[in-house]
Amino acid sequence: MASYFCPCPRGMEAALAEEIGEIAAQSTTLKVHNQVPGGVHCSGTMQDAWLLNLHSRIASRVLMRMAQRSYTTENDIYDLVLEQTWEDWFGPDHTIRVDVTAVKSPLRSLEFTTLKIKDAICDRFRDQYDKRPSVNTREPDMRIVGFLDARNFIVYLDTSGEALFKRGWREETGDAPLRENLAAGLLRVSGWKPGVPLFDPMCGSGTILVEAAQMLQGIPSGARRSFAFEKFADHDRQAWAAMKAAVKPNVLPQEPTIFGSDISGDMVEMTRHNLKIAGILFDVPLKQIEAQHVSAPTTEPGILLTNPPYGERIGVRGDSTVPQDDMAAGFYAAFSTTLKQRFAGWTAYLFTADLGLPKMLRLKESRKTPFFNGALECRLFRFDMVAGFNRREEAKPKQD
Repeated sequence: MASYFCPCPRGMEAALAEEIGEIAAQSTTLKVHNQVPGGVHCSGTMQDAWLLNLHSRIASRVLMRMAQRSYTTENDIYDLVLEQTWEDWFGPDHTIRVDVTAVKSPLRSLEFTTLKIKDAICDRFRDQYDKRPSVNTREPDMRIVGFLDARNFIVYLDTSGEALFKRGWREETGDAPLRENLAAGLLRVSGWKPGVPLFDPMCGSGTILVEAAQMLQGIPSGARRSFAFEKFADHDRQAWAAMKAAVKPNVLPQEPTIFGSDISGDMVEMTRHNLKIAGILFDVPLKQIEAQHVSAPTTEPGILLTNPPYGERIGVRGDSTVPQDDMAAGFYAAFSTTLKQRFAGWTAYLFTADLGLPKMLRLKESRKTPFFNGALECRLFRFDMVAGFNRREEAKPKQD
């Protein structure tokens, strides 16, 4: 049994632990352990690592722990890495990349520590084979990850390869697209389940819609890509092929439940293209329309989930002479009215780095959950659009 660490966007740890627990229902050996800031520890067999890579929509990677030890200098780290049987996993003809992260480490240079780890791996192969792996920082066969805290060093072998948010379907994006694993985490935190109406009125390149549609159709997040573990020594190709073949898609819905729109016709076309590339075989109705003019797409209340654009995208059809702050304020005031008048009974979730969003909407959030989009601190604001909301707002005495 191996120990694994699954990093994820900060704030998504509880959602990831819940997801891994659901994936573990397919295995008798996969166990979820503790959550820590930035990820979840778990354990299992190598086939459990396959399962996690294939099915986890929220994890960024699946890292297999090779060794752990206390340290005082870079030489301690070198010695521990040198002891590991890297040749059991890959050969000198594979390319490698080493990444190191640290929290409160006393070591002066992470770059020097990274170099010492690389040297230890290469020296081991040179001693055994008189040949060493080459470094490839762009598209390595194998990624080795080091983590340092104040006293301990852990070295991992990455089973994923490219980050798991790279699903294999995205060919083109809008400006600063939402990462796929963050979108999947937002869907889970919102409480959305396949079959519940979902609407993204500012869909951009469609990341939220594609994630939801793949979940509804039963397409695993890793179904359309390859992984580093496929290059491991003694990888069982037949067992891996059987695991993928065992995935059964869901019955396609008869009526649409996932809807999207955007102010930009180019974005709508991009979303339509991305849905097709992602293998979606059912209808996801899309419209080109400004968000402040949308209506609820179903009579049954559902979940509105969106990552509102900043600045320029709000003003795609706006007046370039109007300051962006004024344009944003006008947009959100109009969008707030739309929510109150046309989305009674819906739950609206807005994910944004603008912590003053509720004030611009003139709505009181029922919940705000902190997350990080990379290094950017964000909030997922929840607004419960109860029936009669707008009438109560109009009945309030006006402030002078």
